[in-house]
Amino acid sequence: MARDRRQPAKTVRKEERTSPTQFFKEVRSELRKVAWPTREELIRYSIIVLVAIVALTIFVTVLDWIFLKFVQDFLFDSGVDATPAAGLISAASSLPGL
Repeated sequence: MARDRRQPAKTVRKEERTSPTQFFKEVRSELRKVAWPTREELIRYSIIVLVAIVALTIFVTVLDWIFLKFVQDFLFDSGVDATPAAGLISAASSLPGL
C-alpha cells in the first residue's frame, strides 16, 4: 500500500497576516497607480460598446428571421403556421364549447 507522505498544512502565523486597515491602505495605493481613462476615452469606449450591442442585436434578429423562414418554408411545406402560438390557438379552437 502507498504511504501517506503529505505534509501537515502550514498555519499562518499572526505576524504574517495583514490587518484590515493595512489591506485597505494597500488597495488605495494600488488604485492610485491605475491608468484611468479620460472622460473623452470613456465616452468613446461607451459609444463603441453601444454600437456593437445594437449591431449584434440586429445580426441575431436577422439570423432568427432567416431560420424561421427556413423552418416555415422547407420543413412545414403544408402551410401550417410554425409560430408557437398558432398551435395553442388551433388546439384551443378544437375544444368543445369554444
